[in-house]
Amino acid sequence: MESKASLKYTMVGAQKARLVADTVRGKSVDDALKTLTYMNKKTAVLIKKLIESAVANAEYKKTMNMDKLFVKHISVDQGPVLKRFRPRAQGRAFGVRKKLSHINVVIGEGK
Repeated sequence: MESKASLKYTMVGAQKARLVADTVRGKSVDDALKTLTYMNKKTAVLIKKLIESAVANAEYKKTMNMDKLFVKHISVDQGPVLKRFRPRAQGRAFGVRKKLSHINVVIGEGK
C-alpha cells in the first residue's frame, strides 16, 4: 500500500526544490524528517510538512505498518511562472519571473 500528499503552486523554483527532494528520496520517513529538520533551505520546511501529511494520511487509512514507511516517490514539477516588472533607472523596466512548483510525495511500506 501507499499514501500520497501533494503541494501545488508553492513559491519556490523547481530546480531548487529538486536539490532537497533528491536528498530524501528512498530514505525511511524517520531519517528523512531528521535530515529535513536540520537542512537550511526554504524547501526543506515545505517537504517536511508534506511528508508529515502523507504519514498522517497513512495513519488514517490504517492499512500500513507505521514503523516501516519510506519515501517511495518524490517529484518536483514546474508550475506556472508569474511575470512581474521591476522599475529601473531612466523609466525602464526589467522583467522578473517568479517561479512556482508542484511537489508530490508518495510513501510506501518497506520490508
